[in-house]
Amino acid sequence: MSEQQHTGPQAPSPAGERTTPRGPVDSSRVPRYAGPATFARLPRLDEVGRAEVAVVGVPFDTGVSYRPGARFGGNAVREASRLLRPYNPAQDASPFALAQVADAGDIAVNPFDIGEAVETIEGAAGELLSTGARLMTLGGDHTIALPLLRAVAERHGPVALLHFDAHLDTWDTYFGAAYTHGTPFRRAVEEGILDTSALSHVGTRGPLYGKRDLTDDAKMGFGIVTSADVMRRGVDEVTDQLRQRIGDRPLYVSVDIDVLDPAHAPGTGTPEAGGLTSRELLEILRGLSSCRLVSADVVEVAPAYDHAEITAVAASHTAYELTTIMSRQIAEARKDPANQ
Repeated sequence: MSEQQHTGPQAPSPAGERTTPRGPVDSSRVPRYAGPATFARLPRLDEVGRAEVAVVGVPFDTGVSYRPGARFGGNAVREASRLLRPYNPAQDASPFALAQVADAGDIAVNPFDIGEAVETIEGAAGELLSTGARLMTLGGDHTIALPLLRAVAERHGPVALLHFDAHLDTWDTYFGAAYTHGTPFRRAVEEGILDTSALSHVGTRGPLYGKRDLTDDAKMGFGIVTSADVMRRGVDEVTDQLRQRIGDRPLYVSVDIDVLDPAHAPGTGTPEAGGLTSRELLEILRGLSSCRLVSADVVEVAPAYDHAEITAVAASHTAYELTTIMSRQIAEARKDPANQ
């Protein structure tokens, strides 16, 4: 298998069998800039044969409405993730020791046919999930969230959604196209794969096409926490509200990196002024550690517009916090299967 091509899932260890997770390359022995750029310098899936958290890339940006380039986002995040270390002090956890996390390479999709690409992503994600793994997906544009949600809902039923984004992404069509990076969550609601009692946007801001954008969004069941709400109310209050809305439902988190202000994430396709800081985003995510996180994605990193890897570094830390939450919960569930 090539270092960056997904060729199918690996079966988990037999029930009851527990092996010590294989962690990242030791950066005290091999410099961070040396060797292949897997996420956080973790082993490839084919090297370990199983994964409890599979980090998978989807190099696809055919659904963008403005600046292209997110097809290169996954590998940019992998490169920036060389700086990640194995202990996460903010969550007091060593995520790669708690669960087997591995880089599953990329899902290779058709860049000329959105419909076929969506089907390919759904199928490949479903195969990985069928092994018992949780997914940490690196996009790619936000179109990919729809097939990922389909695959997750196939396993868990309708899921709660926490959507970090400058934009609603609940529009109906663009130029008559139903599947774009601005429409995935409307399609997901229509398909019944989201728990409409637990849907939230966080970080939205900027101009809209009209007030109907907001009224349509509310009819679908979404609650909105704008970037201004985060600034005025503070991270702790906002996070507590989100936890209460999510409850004990299975949760999917989707992070469009443009939720961050362009000062913190210039490398994205549709930047909007007035966004969250990277510190605010990371603190909100850390506050979700008690929520039942079943999979997540980080999308819309477009490295051609990035400066000094600012955006890719922010995205890599975002994925790291989400991965830490999943690894901690896997370890807890191992002690008490009733928590799974």
